[in-house]
Amino acid sequence: MSTLFRWIKKAFKVFGVSLLAIVIIVNLFIILSGRFYLYKGIAKTYLIGKSGPDIYDLEVFPYSTIKKSGETFKWVVDHNYNVYNFTPEEEKLNQKTKTTAFLVFKGDSLLFEKYYEKHAIGTVSNVFSIAKTVVGMLIGVAIDEGKIKSLDEKVAKYIPSFESDDKKDITIRHLMQMASGLDWEESGKNPLSENAESYYGNDLYGLVSRQKGVMPPGKEFKYQSGNSQLLGFIIEKAVGTDLSKYAEQKLWTKIGTQSDAFWSLDRENGDEKAFCCLYATAQDFGRLGRLIMNKGKWNGEQIVSEKFMVEMFTNRAPITDDGIKNTCYALHIWTYHDGEDQIYYCRGLLGQYIAVIPSKNLIFIRLSHNSIPSMDIEEFNKRKERGEKVVSKDIDHSKEFFQYVETAKKIAGY
Repeated sequence: MSTLFRWIKKAFKVFGVSLLAIVIIVNLFIILSGRFYLYKGIAKTYLIGKSGPDIYDLEVFPYSTIKKSGETFKWVVDHNYNVYNFTPEEEKLNQKTKTTAFLVFKGDSLLFEKYYEKHAIGTVSNVFSIAKTVVGMLIGVAIDEGKIKSLDEKVAKYIPSFESDDKKDITIRHLMQMASGLDWEESGKNPLSENAESYYGNDLYGLVSRQKGVMPPGKEFKYQSGNSQLLGFIIEKAVGTDLSKYAEQKLWTKIGTQSDAFWSLDRENGDEKAFCCLYATAQDFGRLGRLIMNKGKWNGEQIVSEKFMVEMFTNRAPITDDGIKNTCYALHIWTYHDGEDQIYYCRGLLGQYIAVIPSKNLIFIRLSHNSIPSMDIEEFNKRKERGEKVVSKDIDHSKEFFQYVETAKKIAGY
């Protein structure tokens, strides 16, 4: 027994020494590399049992408040409201991806609404990169108001560091297309990536303004959150107010929102994380979908010009970074041609969707904790070799997205 006790004691001692060595090495790396944001990242994830960003991170960071509308737009509850039951396969997908909300609207009618876990009608959650589309629409508003002259203005007019030779040709359009040619690493897993620093760090302006140009702008679509963050700073410089206030004045209060929205900041009284981190309720995201569906018009008022919205849906970089024709992403919004239906949608990191199908007057909202990764060129080639029926236009879209499209259509009777 004493031998066993001595062995356990020795094992704990070795474990303790190893753990201390790891802590020292990690601290030395953080200090020597200047990546102090890692402290917050570790504290807000691994030390509390999480592996990364979460949809309920609102209180983790300082945030600004975007006030709701004075008068709420009320959805018409359809006479067939919630009569649909998910099939076993659909429910299995919901469980697998930890869906928290699924809503379907046809026109102004609410057809279906289901929430999971602690999520409810009034729950606000992070929709991550759906915020990018909001930023894109605000660029359109600023152009409509003459605060920004055009999409082809040089970024250097608003961000002085872009006057350097490697960045001087980058325009607002290039940022909107995700075709800036900057060296931003887009990764949801790598703690040393610019994405991680932008989420957990406290100097967004410094991070995006020091990016280097590594290829000619406008040549290829390469999804980078830094582009959206730059657009946020351009809006603020052009309109003379912070991003949240502009979103409140020009968008959120105009679409009958029922609840306040919230936007995470990089520090107290700091800058909005324009690339992500917009928190609101599922029904209010449905109202945003209604605005997109109607090409920027809300009950007779043109909030974003139709001309800009049409350009937003169609203008795109010529190829993707996989070297194929870009049909998946236009100006800060995802696009998919499904037979006779053109689909426009906003997408978040963990499988959040606001999708509109104008030909069917259909909107669906899906919120979740997880998602199935999008198909890349490597997976496409493997599936093709296996004889599976795949087409190149499906690249960069997730299989789950197509399944939710089909579910929404069934709920609407198509």
